Amino acid sequence: MWGDLIIECQPLQFKLVYNAGMPRLLACLLIITFAFTAPVVAQERVELTVDASKTGAKIDRNIFGQFAEHLGHGVYEGIWVGPDSKIPNTRGIRNDVVAALRALKVPNVRWPGGCFADEYHWRKGIGPQRAQTLNPNWGGVIETNAFGTHEFMDFLDQIGAEAYLSINVGSGTPQEAAEWLEYLTTAQPTTLAKERAANGHPGPYKIAFLGIGNESWDCGGNMSPEYYLSQLRIYSRFVRNFNPAQQDKQQMLKIAVGPGGGEPRWTEWTEVIMKAWQNHQWSWDMNGLSMHNYTVVRWPPAFASVGFGETEYSQILKSTLDMEGLIAKHSAIMDKYDPQKKIALVVDEWGGWYAALPGSTPGFLVQQNSMRDAILAALNLNIFARHADRVRMANIAQMINVLQAMILTDKEKMVLTPTYHVFKMYVPFQDSTSVPVTFNAGSYTRGDVTLPRVDAIAAKDATGKLWLEITNIDPNQSLEIEVNLTGVNAKSATGETLTAPKVDSVNTFDSPNTVTTKPVSAKVQGGKIALTLEPKSVTVISVE
Repeated sequence: MWGDLIIECQPLQFKLVYNAGMPRLLACLLIITFAFTAPVVAQERVELTVDASKTGAKIDRNIFGQFAEHLGHGVYEGIWVGPDSKIPNTRGIRNDVVAALRALKVPNVRWPGGCFADEYHWRKGIGPQRAQTLNPNWGGVIETNAFGTHEFMDFLDQIGAEAYLSINVGSGTPQEAAEWLEYLTTAQPTTLAKERAANGHPGPYKIAFLGIGNESWDCGGNMSPEYYLSQLRIYSRFVRNFNPAQQDKQQMLKIAVGPGGGEPRWTEWTEVIMKAWQNHQWSWDMNGLSMHNYTVVRWPPAFASVGFGETEYSQILKSTLDMEGLIAKHSAIMDKYDPQKKIALVVDEWGGWYAALPGSTPGFLVQQNSMRDAILAALNLNIFARHADRVRMANIAQMINVLQAMILTDKEKMVLTPTYHVFKMYVPFQDSTSVPVTFNAGSYTRGDVTLPRVDAIAAKDATGKLWLEITNIDPNQSLEIEVNLTGVNAKSATGETLTAPKVDSVNTFDSPNTVTTKPVSAKVQGGKIALTLEPKSVTVISVE
């Protein structure tokens, strides 16, 4: 007798194990027989149709915004190391981080929070002597205030981004916020302007966006929608921008606190604010309504950011696709009171929120960033693009070292995450014009979770070049893609793709290129583009 015969089978590969007494010739025959009779998983074929003769809404570059809160090592060590640091810096700001962010063409950065914003008092962060305070929201650590107003504006200048300033409505006053904006923006020789000049900046700053509070329904003051509305009216009236260059076409846009979910308390919030805006008087106004939505599945965050499998991959992506319904629900309410879509829906906190890495400081929200997060980022950016008529700004949480970060740092070391690479791949979509794309998304199933297999968007940039993004959500199977083009005479198509060995593959300081982009080839013939998408991949191509 030969003993037990074991055949281990996976798609496109198998292994036969036999004991020492099994004749090798018979084993080889069994292997050959199995090879010719085992089922082979064929590549799926997906057709997309892109009509470049039609165009839709502008994909505002501000949906690719960033968020930097005084939280963990997001600001200190992530951005600010101080002018005396051995880490190469310009006026205390890390040169490597600046260079990486410039490559993303970051449109705006939200600061100083977050929950931190509603306990931030700006005067403690200006001048040569800075107050040492506490950061009770995030770890109870000391806040040195070394990174304050001037440092933030310098940082923005270095990376080429605009300011999205979140003012303190929770524990501050209208006077404090109004004086901050006068300090920042007036060109008149007021006492505050002279103080600004004495602190190193004679001319007025430009403030593009003003957030009037943060999560005022929770950490920002536990307010009812009616009470917040009373505060919104006051702050909107008295917190003014005096910069002469922003009195006409470049006016500062004011963003009100909006919902944090889809339950009745959140729809009521949107109803109250939008109904009041519809009938607002000349003395107050707003230009955007914020919305916060994290991919977390359940609270407190319990999913791991490393060492997970396909089941967790599918569960997280199912949760992130809820963004589609959430935007649709609140957009419908906004449409009732604002059919002309004057008010933008600003998704200024979004991304994956997982369990903190073991051994990290509680309250610092330290997590890794995997191939799963790259897929998650692409899916959300595509949702924003499909709702570009209403969603005109978004800010992923957060930029460096916190939650779904673009960049991770450790002392002098820096690594770019898979999410960073997705944002860089999407640069051509900034201020592009959406183009309709239709396709059968198919399905991918893992356990009791079924997801679309494919997602895609298309757009034209300012030069008229057509860009196409296609995401293969299936982590196991490659896809044959055929793109049928109309309205464009395609001669060639080139691009790049992002994939990784596993769904939980990450970049580390020792192995920074485990998840990185590589060129992808596409064949163009007869008005069609043919290409193969690897499993769990994000692909962007341009059509010439």
